[in-house]
Amino acid sequence: MTLTHLNARGEAHMVDVADKQETRREARARGAVHMQASTLALLSEGGLPKGDVLATARIAGIQAAKRTHELIPLCHALALSKVTVEFTLDAEHDCVHVEAFCRLNGRTGVEMEALTAVSVACLTLYDMCKAVDKGMTIDGVRLEEKRGGRSGEWLRETAPESTQRPENEAPEEAIEPSSMGLIDPSGAVSTASDLKVQFLAELRERFEMPEILLSWDQLPSHDIAGVKLALINQDPKFKALQNQRVLCARNDAMCQDGAAIVRGDRIAFFPPVTGG
Repeated sequence: MTLTHLNARGEAHMVDVADKQETRREARARGAVHMQASTLALLSEGGLPKGDVLATARIAGIQAAKRTHELIPLCHALALSKVTVEFTLDAEHDCVHVEAFCRLNGRTGVEMEALTAVSVACLTLYDMCKAVDKGMTIDGVRLEEKRGGRSGEWLRETAPESTQRPENEAPEEAIEPSSMGLIDPSGAVSTASDLKVQFLAELRERFEMPEILLSWDQLPSHDIAGVKLALINQDPKFKALQNQRVLCARNDAMCQDGAAIVRGDRIAFFPPVTGG
């Protein structure tokens, strides 16, 4: 599995979808805004000072879905055929549940559009209600389902996290760790207990190596911070990884220093995305 927005040199780029088949694509995302019971009551009664909160948040969510490519650098501009944003007031849990649905006939999915619609609708709810309740919280923003494209249907309740993969990526073939043949500069061969650490884009040139293997026993702690310290213990040049501008991914998912790791993980360090 690879990061699809990075090219072979580890540089950010926009994925070319010209040769992909045009199909019906759909996605549904959800989130929630938690607030005081009195705030929810005012919202329900239409008593908030800024007026019709839900109508404003609905329009904001729809507009955000249509302009996702202006917010997320490497997203394509899409001709969405349908966007809906719905709200459910939950008095039992003092929150508003927000759901967005996006659809088009095209060559790339609409997951980011649905997630952006939910996020901006939740933020607009906060803005409309903050005069009476600045302690509101937004949480649970997640993709619930997607349909269409090469990977077909994905449902959160039926698909384990470990099986998720980007829509434009083929299934990863099973590879035995002992047969990977990965070698670090010292000539060591990877085993199941090793961590493969990759350096992408300009970091590859700076460290004069594309990757290195770390033994599990070398780690002072089992997290990304421990990986950095283990590398620094090997060579002070790796102190550059402590720069806050250097990004990190664990098994293709962005993460921070405190992210836990397990044996056999793939860690990648790379410079910030600057465009596509």
